[in-house]
Amino acid sequence: MEISKIKVQRLKMPLKAPFETSFGRLVEKDIILLRVYGGGKVGIGESVAMPFPIYNEETTGTVLYMLEEFLIPTLLEKEVQHPDEVTELFSFVKRNYMAKAVLEMAIWDLYSKQTDQTLSSAIGGSLKEIEVGVSIGIEPTVQQLLDKVENFLEDGYRKIKVKIKPGWDLEPLKAIRKRFGCSVPLMADANSAYTLNDIELLRQLDQFDLMMIEQPLAHDDIIDHAKLQSQLSTPVCLDESIHSVEDTRKAIEIGACKIINIKVGRVGGITESKKIHDLCKTHNIPVWCGGMLEAGVGRAHNIALASLVNFTIPGDTSASSRYFDEDIIIPEVTLSRPGYITVPTQTGFGFDLNEPLISKLVQTEKEFELGNSVTRK
Repeated sequence: MEISKIKVQRLKMPLKAPFETSFGRLVEKDIILLRVYGGGKVGIGESVAMPFPIYNEETTGTVLYMLEEFLIPTLLEKEVQHPDEVTELFSFVKRNYMAKAVLEMAIWDLYSKQTDQTLSSAIGGSLKEIEVGVSIGIEPTVQQLLDKVENFLEDGYRKIKVKIKPGWDLEPLKAIRKRFGCSVPLMADANSAYTLNDIELLRQLDQFDLMMIEQPLAHDDIIDHAKLQSQLSTPVCLDESIHSVEDTRKAIEIGACKIINIKVGRVGGITESKKIHDLCKTHNIPVWCGGMLEAGVGRAHNIALASLVNFTIPGDTSASSRYFDEDIIIPEVTLSRPGYITVPTQTGFGFDLNEPLISKLVQTEKEFELGNSVTRK
């Protein structure tokens, strides 16, 4: 693969409304947009890191540092024939998965454009459209939550994910079931807010006929999740605990979960995501594509990933308008029909960049070439 230049931009993009989970409240999306140039094509990637280390240890700042000091220089010094080689190339760097992922995603996009195919087909996807759900944060009141659920159901979303935390769990879930019945595909996302001391409370979730409870226990745990899963009829889904195909293998072997959420940024890129997908398929473990409030580029990469055949549960890749008044891609991500998004047929990740909006949002910009880097803004 020909790689001649890399450009890194940091953007600040306001959310339409604050989004709250058990670990914090966000009012804007802090975005790293990365472009890899080569052979007259440009591959695009988007980091999912947040400005604070509340989801994992990475932040927007650490991602920028790792890119500039280690990952980009390493890539520019080596010749890469295929994106699958990037994971091994970066293996000397421990963890820092989100930093690795944004660069690897851009290389996958560049490869798909250089080989004149869609990103979906380049990674082995075959689905022509994907089912999508929506993620709802912790709302100020139960009534406001119910109103949002009603609106999203009217839009046709195929799964409703509700954030929960101690003190905001049984009541909102009970209210949703009472209002909309048990036919609504409903799941709860705890973002590591509970411990095994809460097992009696967590057992009460079984009454709500949930699709799953996502990451109820510690962000780095699989052992206690195995203990919890043995006590619940509700499937446990692992998110924060899974960083690699090896983590996945161990979780499956000890019965820590029945479902896996795959996030490209969390596991270090598309290649590792594919490996996790394939292992889960072998063991009949369904997977779905989680979201990190991505703007359009990250959203498009998620659509491509979710076109792999074992993504049998609707993901979090809702329409752009769910979170943003205007997106950084053209056209924006929209529902092709209620509850579905069509996998793009345009070469690469499937969209064009909204350059006028990006120019308004950019905070810093830096370009890297062999032996040289230039700050532009």
